[in-house]
Amino acid sequence: MAKRRKNRQDKPDHITDMVGEPISAPDRAARHRHVVAGPSTNPATNLIIHDIALRSAGRLSRMAVEKAVLGKQYGTKFAKEAVENRSMLQTLAAYGVTKVATRSVPGALVVGTGLALKVLFDRSQSKRKARREGDRSLRRQAGRDDKN
Repeated sequence: MAKRRKNRQDKPDHITDMVGEPISAPDRAARHRHVVAGPSTNPATNLIIHDIALRSAGRLSRMAVEKAVLGKQYGTKFAKEAVENRSMLQTLAAYGVTKVATRSVPGALVVGTGLALKVLFDRSQSKRKARREGDRSLRRQAGRDDKN
């Protein structure tokens, strides 16, 4: 986890702070004129609106990429079912791992190492066995038990 400074005004301590500061710099003058970016005059409401829009766009783009990647090998109908039938446990696990990886450099190293170990484990198995296991997992996720 990144160290928090005593005076948060000194320097940005997270990559999003470093990127966000130059972007928001021109709006500092607008703040003194009581101009609020967004449809509402309440800045908290505008923040919620922007957050929902960004999360929705991120989710839609992520699902589209996942469907495209799976669709190349398994077909579009199967890919759609596999992506949209993800369990709550899978969704929460992915969210938690992503949070750990993006909060700090050690977290990113732990997650990256875990992913590398999983890839090495999969490669240590025979290709057929690893592919069968992956196909079986995707079929279960898509709600299909057939062996196509």
